[in-house]
Amino acid sequence: QAQFVESGGALVQAGGSLRLSCAGSRDTFSRTTMAWFRQPPGKQRSLIAYIDPGLRTNYADSVKGRFTISRDNTKRTVYLEMNNLEPEDTAVYYCNTNPYSRQYWGQGTQVTVSS
Repeated sequence: QAQFVESGGALVQAGGSLRLSCAGSRDTFSRTTMAWFRQPPGKQRSLIAYIDPGLRTNYADSVKGRFTISRDNTKRTVYLEMNNLEPEDTAVYYCNTNPYSRQYWGQGTQVTVSS
């Protein structure tokens, strides 16, 4: 049973912005390092950003400076603010713990960036 539900994906033009949300249900959410992953068409899923309980963040080089991860523990939600989107950002976006747990993968949310 998925523990996280992603939302906010859409079709957007290059240069546009989106904010993704990931709602969790675990009581331990606030003590968990949370992460965003993405899987482009025909490629493997990869980690792009994470935020630990102390709000320290880390980003993959491909999104650094354009994406911002944040969290609201009162809502058990983690966000991904995506700016200056590029066609290469087209992917299904997932959230999970970091390191991830296989049992927690949700359906993801599709982001498509048109050129």
